[in-house]
Amino acid sequence: MYAPKLQDHPRAELAAICGRDKSHADEMAAQYNIRQVYTDYQEMFAQGKLDAVVVATPDDTHYPITMQALSAGLHVLCEKPMASTAQQAREMYEKAEAAHVRHMVLFTYRWMPFFRYAHDLIEQGAIGRCYHCEFHYLGDYARGDNYMWRYDQDRANGVLGDLGSHFIDMARWLVGDIAQVSAKVGVAVTRRGSDGGVLHPANDTARLLVEFANGAGGLIQASAVANVADRGQQHHIRLFGEAGTLEINSNYFGQEAGAIIRAARAPDETFQTLTVPDSYWGDVSRTDPFEVFTKQSAGARQFVDSILDNRPAGPSFYDGYKAQLVIDAALESSRTGQAVAIVD
Repeated sequence: MYAPKLQDHPRAELAAICGRDKSHADEMAAQYNIRQVYTDYQEMFAQGKLDAVVVATPDDTHYPITMQALSAGLHVLCEKPMASTAQQAREMYEKAEAAHVRHMVLFTYRWMPFFRYAHDLIEQGAIGRCYHCEFHYLGDYARGDNYMWRYDQDRANGVLGDLGSHFIDMARWLVGDIAQVSAKVGVAVTRRGSDGGVLHPANDTARLLVEFANGAGGLIQASAVANVADRGQQHHIRLFGEAGTLEINSNYFGQEAGAIIRAARAPDETFQTLTVPDSYWGDVSRTDPFEVFTKQSAGARQFVDSILDNRPAGPSFYDGYKAQLVIDAALESSRTGQAVAIVD
């Protein structure tokens, strides 16, 4: 997601890489022509003569690495979810702002051409005032019982932090800020610990009933144990509003790869299938939307461009913080059985 996308950026140099496994870091460095290899990120920040850093490590390390990078005056692109808690995310955001550096969280799907088109349609009034909405992100990569750090509660917040954070951000982007959450997270698959022993499991399914600050109601569902066969991952979004309805269904792998957008404007009696204009795609294949990260200023490439062109980066650490507030509230709601108001 990062090295291949940045390797051929005409205005960027992959100057250093850091990994706990030196041999693996050496392999990556050789593959992407990276001159410096480190096993200590503080040493890399001090000696690497860097301008910016990508933090693509397990979730529980985002906070300490990012805070150290900010202390070194570096621009930071951090993987999602931004942190382990909203308090950590707020500190990261505030420190980045105080340091006057560019900061970004990689909420991948904001750059997908069909979601950008849907966002613009909503901004143009396609559904009017939103009444209620549904966001479903389904994957199947956690159906096995092998150890995965994402499903170790001591390391991460499970599918809620992994897939859920994407669509929490998407819901904010398309509908607005979330004011209250009633949630239930669960563990469907029994997994082994890293040493083969008992695991303190994190959720692999999550369902959130949310209330938006603008009065809309919504459902956000994430699962890493849904059998989606050769589709790999799939998204379903439905937005119902005063002026109409908008549906976005997308699959990223297999024979059905692609996205379909349908809309019905009141008082239409039928849905119409919309074609995403070519201007959103450019040279990107309509069956491989991830090409956007190599053929357009998107993701890590946009992060570099924002630094060099002195313009804001986004989604920013503020967006990451807002998503983390919802994650924290959902975990508390699931634990207590009560709705949780979100206070910024």
